Amino acid sequence: MAVTIKDVAKKAGVSPSTVSRVLSNHPRISKETALKVKGIMNEMGYHSNMMARSLVSNKTYTLGMILPRPAEELFQNHFFAENIRGITTQASRNGYDVLMTTGSSESDEMEAITRLVKGRRVDGIILLQSRKFDPIIAFLQEQQFPFVLIGRFEDDPTVLCVDNDNIQAAFDATSHLIAQGHTRIGFVSGPPSLSVSQDRLQGYKHALIENQLDMKPEWIVEGEFLQESGYRAMSFFMSLPERPTALVVIDDVVSFGIMRGLTELGYSVPEDLNIIGFNNISLTELSTPPLSSIDIGIYQLGYMASQLLIKRIQGETIAQARTIVPHRLMIRESSLYTKSKRS
Repeated sequence: MAVTIKDVAKKAGVSPSTVSRVLSNHPRISKETALKVKGIMNEMGYHSNMMARSLVSNKTYTLGMILPRPAEELFQNHFFAENIRGITTQASRNGYDVLMTTGSSESDEMEAITRLVKGRRVDGIILLQSRKFDPIIAFLQEQQFPFVLIGRFEDDPTVLCVDNDNIQAAFDATSHLIAQGHTRIGFVSGPPSLSVSQDRLQGYKHALIENQLDMKPEWIVEGEFLQESGYRAMSFFMSLPERPTALVVIDDVVSFGIMRGLTELGYSVPEDLNIIGFNNISLTELSTPPLSSIDIGIYQLGYMASQLLIKRIQGETIAQARTIVPHRLMIRESSLYTKSKRS
């Protein structure tokens, strides 16, 4: 016979309602009581009946996650894997599952979100990218449905989000290259519709202006968060009559594409070009040469997004809408070569 909540409560010497509160991670249950009850659950082999639990609480104990589009970004960019690891770790610790969905177009994404929300298949939504005039955010606000955004939504500062100070991060990356003696610095951006692209471009421009350096339009290239975008950008830069001697690159994976393109053209990093990227994924230390990068705390972004969303679902007060995860400048060989001809 299956072990019930009443069986667990009897052995633990608590009420069935206390066991239920332990299962839902209720904040009023002490840590000692929760540990005791969970220990007895494990000992007795108790497993929660999620269907019955959902009927009683009117909750699914599931978080929805909207994966980025195009889908190649998800599988080619380590940022999303680490981000998702943070989300699922925190969700699991609080007794929540994660349901992931995506779409090949904006209308597909909206249809998927509508199914999740209208069908009450999840208790809240995590968005992994922030776009200008995002219809998904408008829909979630209209439905008054709990959600959290990884990034910044410039149209409404009250949107619950977890982000970096991307303006300052790009300013720091550009300032590092300036300190190395560079006066011709380019920027490889992501899609202009994304807030992260806008913010990092702004930080790059601020650093150049503050140091009274040229900011030429041809030294700024837009693309996707894919290695191929970096490869194409490199071909463009090296064809310019006056090309940059250093680049701030919006993403490490894009940086790898640039380095591949340079090698094929007979150039090398850092001798012919200095590079600093963003995200500090694990492969940056293994690349040749090791890639300088801005560590934005990818895991922490996902972990905190999941944590904040669960608090919102449970009705807890959240002091501020925007949570900032600190960044760190990780300097490696790709941005440390100085050469007299750069003067």
